[in-house]
Amino acid sequence: MAPSPKPDAPDFETALKELEKIVAALEKGNLSLDAALKHFERGIALTRLCQTALKKAELKVEMLVQNGDQQKLAPFEIRDE
Repeated sequence: MAPSPKPDAPDFETALKELEKIVAALEKGNLSLDAALKHFERGIALTRLCQTALKKAELKVEMLVQNGDQQKLAPFEIRDE
């Protein structure tokens, strides 16, 4: 099982926004090698954090569906932001 995020780790949405900024900065291609490597390293850490959060959410949903009456589950909408 993946390790829990550190207490000071950003939540999923914050991590995803930071990751998007890092990708944009790397795509511009105007960073020094050292800065690019630091951005890449941070991006990898954020990606792992996001993957862990998504996996936990997926497992929680699976548990709710398996343990609950599926007839009582209300549909939900995914919002685009």
